[in-house]
Amino acid sequence: MTKSSSSKVLLELKQVTKTYFSGNSSFNALDHVDLKIYPGEFIAITGPSGSGKSTLMHIIGLLDTPSSGQVFLEQQDISHFNEKQLAQLRNVTLGFVFQQFNLLPKTCALENVILPLLYSDIPSKLHQSLGIEMLRKLGLEDKQKNTPAQLSGGQQQRVAIARALINHPKIILADEPTGNLDSQSGKQIMALFKQLHDEGNTIVFVTHDPELARQAQKVIIIKDGQITHAHS
Repeated sequence: MTKSSSSKVLLELKQVTKTYFSGNSSFNALDHVDLKIYPGEFIAITGPSGSGKSTLMHIIGLLDTPSSGQVFLEQQDISHFNEKQLAQLRNVTLGFVFQQFNLLPKTCALENVILPLLYSDIPSKLHQSLGIEMLRKLGLEDKQKNTPAQLSGGQQQRVAIARALINHPKIILADEPTGNLDSQSGKQIMALFKQLHDEGNTIVFVTHDPELARQAQKVIIIKDGQITHAHS
C-alpha cells in the first residue's frame, strides 16, 4: 500500500529541533527536521552512528518531546501534551519493536503479547484469545507458554512484533529490529515486516545498515541531525 494524493498525513514533524545541554555547551541532536508519514508507508531511517536516528525515532514514537517545532498526529498538534497524554496516545496509536526485544523474562510468550491490552479498553475476558490469535498469525501458537529464555532470538523478536501489533496500532516503530539476530533470523523478520506492510500496516524502522534500509519502500537518510536525503 502506498500513499495517494488524497491520503491524509498520519504523523508530521515541522521544524523539529531537539537540543541537549551539557554544562555550558549545547548540542542539536535534531536540527529543524521536517517529515511526513502517510498511512501504509514502509520507511527506513538510516545514517551513521550519532546522526540523530534514535532521537528522531523517540520523537516519532512520542517517547520524547522537541525543544522547538511541532509534532502533529492526524492533524492534531501534540507538541505540548504532557506525559500522561502522550502515554495514552502511544498505547492506542503506536506499536514498538526493539533491538533487545524487551520481553518480560519470567513471563510466557502469551502474557508478554497481551501486556498492552491491560491498558486498553478491550475487555479482559478477550485478552487471551486475542493474544493466541496474534501468536498464530506469527507462527508461534505452539510457543505461547514458553518464556523468552526458551525461545530463539528470532522467535523472541516475533513475540515482540505480536505484542506491538496486538492493539492494531496506526504506526509500527522498530529500532534496529534485526540488530540482535543472526542473518537468517534477520531475513525472516524483514520478510515479516514486508508482509505486514502488504497487509496495510504503516511501518517505520531505524537501521544503521544501508542494505537493510533498501528493503523499505522509502529511505530517509539523516546526518548531523538533519534529513539529507529521502527517496522512494
